[in-house]
Amino acid sequence: MSGGDVGNRGYGRKTFTRSKSHFTDRITADGRDGWPVEAGRYRLVVSRACPWASRALVSRRLLGLENALSLAVADPIQDDRSWRFTLDADGRDPVLGIRFLSEAYDRRETDYPGGVSVPAIVDVPSGKLVTNDFQQITLDLATEWTALHRQGAPDLYPRALRDEIDEVMEDVYEDVNNGVYRAGFATDQEEYEAACAGVFQRLDLLTPRLARQRYLVGDTITEADIRLFTTLVRFDAVYHGHFKCNRWKLTENEVLWAYARDLFQTPGFGDTVDFDHIKRHYYQVHTGINPTGIVPLGPDPSGWLTPHHRQLLGGRPFGDGTPPGPVRAEEEVRPQGRP
Repeated sequence: MSGGDVGNRGYGRKTFTRSKSHFTDRITADGRDGWPVEAGRYRLVVSRACPWASRALVSRRLLGLENALSLAVADPIQDDRSWRFTLDADGRDPVLGIRFLSEAYDRRETDYPGGVSVPAIVDVPSGKLVTNDFQQITLDLATEWTALHRQGAPDLYPRALRDEIDEVMEDVYEDVNNGVYRAGFATDQEEYEAACAGVFQRLDLLTPRLARQRYLVGDTITEADIRLFTTLVRFDAVYHGHFKCNRWKLTENEVLWAYARDLFQTPGFGDTVDFDHIKRHYYQVHTGINPTGIVPLGPDPSGWLTPHHRQLLGGRPFGDGTPPGPVRAEEEVRPQGRP
């Protein structure tokens, strides 16, 4: 599995392994892979339930790429035919004209490995998938799409800090982002315990770091913060119970809970989060873990809006830039998905 292909495939394996993205073409300023950066040419397909897709949602908002890169939001409930556009009129994406994301994959290649995942970027003129490389998409949005960034967009991957950012992101990916999945999809006790222990060991290591500084690397928001946030915002809602990562709740770690609230309340982060989509996807799609499909009522999300006091640590969220503007009306999260 790669990216947001988190259905029931793979349960027969002894060890959960996330496959590498199969379609790794890059959209670049010089178009070296045949896909040049061009306003209006591409469509970003996401699920608000998926943490990997949520990275792209946050990056797109922070960088102000809404006018350049249109957005398609899939239904959080998949079926055997892949991510569905049943949230749109007539069950079709209004730009691509397709009912299932798999149609864009099929136009690019048949019998592709790895399943249909989000985030995905589709070439609108041809209807073909360009990339589902969830690790690279946001880095390219930050570095290759700069000509289309909004005025005041932050530098999410500053060149002087890239080595440190990469090191932090690698540890967070292995132990936290992917670690919760290894715990949740484990099929034996030893495998589960090792994965769960790794999640909390990494979170314990990050806690003193974030107790003394507002952001993971430097004094501004970077790609590293986006990647940690998308797991933390789902932690108590799904990973603690559904994936059995339950040594403690996020709300019980004073530092990480305040850090996560700080980001949630920063324009571009919380305004992309849909708790309803998140909970319904995990609890209804993963029938191997939750065969009843019952979605829990809790936890109460209102705490996400409480004061965090992280500004006392200093830091400049957007560096020399500015916050993004208001969310477009058509992209606002519905009331049932917000705190």
